[in-house]
Amino acid sequence: MEITATLVKELRERSGAGMMECKKALIENGGDIEAAIEWLRKQGLAKADKKASRIAAEGRIVVATDGARAVMVEINSETDFVAKDENFVAFADSVAQVALAGGATSVESLLAATMPVGGTVEEARQALVAKCGENVQVRRMVAVAGAGRLATYVHGGRIGVVVEIEGGNDELGRGIAMHVAAMNPAYLSPEQVPAEIVAREKDIALAQVKDSGKPVEVLEKMISGKVRKTLSEMCLTGQPYVIDPNVTVEEALRKAGAKLLGFHRLAVGEGIEKKSEDFAAEVMKQAGLA
Repeated sequence: MEITATLVKELRERSGAGMMECKKALIENGGDIEAAIEWLRKQGLAKADKKASRIAAEGRIVVATDGARAVMVEINSETDFVAKDENFVAFADSVAQVALAGGATSVESLLAATMPVGGTVEEARQALVAKCGENVQVRRMVAVAGAGRLATYVHGGRIGVVVEIEGGNDELGRGIAMHVAAMNPAYLSPEQVPAEIVAREKDIALAQVKDSGKPVEVLEKMISGKVRKTLSEMCLTGQPYVIDPNVTVEEALRKAGAKLLGFHRLAVGEGIEKKSEDFAAEVMKQAGLA
């Protein structure tokens, strides 16, 4: 059967694969489009496996909510260029909606969930790898279903936040979520700081004041004050509220008659060790000059 340009175009539109790959798929399968699509998917699977070892530290944070529940998913790519590609963005948004609709609570259950167009999230991920030529990973997800008000915020597709508030209003919820995105607090309140962290801060404060020559009772107050200040800085409730720096987050909540129950924050690529590339050396290597 003759492999026409029209046939190649149709396969490209249906599969999203490159022109040469589509032509080869049609040749391998005698012009049968359905068989060619299956062949491309199998090839994509092989490509996905091959690329899985590449570091994927770029990507997007996507959030979906229905008011009572919220999910936040980190989906990674190798480059920021692919992370901004419309196919990657569409995949990420769809995965977030699938996570919300299907009630997924882990990456494993999310990958096994069914996409709106059919097939699993994992199969769609593998197809995207074949299409974009990069390693793509669904790395992390957070699912929240609480009794309080859920507020979400995504900054530039790279930082996502979900907060749960009892009382208050939507404006306050969004403001707190924006604060978490900007300030990245380690804990909700001083009461949640692990005992070993408190002990460490006390040791540091003692080392800073022990040679001051002041009486013991004064040193104790100084140490207590330093530790209290440090814990406030690392905890959400004690930080100056980014919307109104004249008050702390705790004071803003108190004014609104609200209570913060919890928060979750994801940032693209955090915790992934990025490989440092020598671009000049890489170009030389590709050119056969090194």
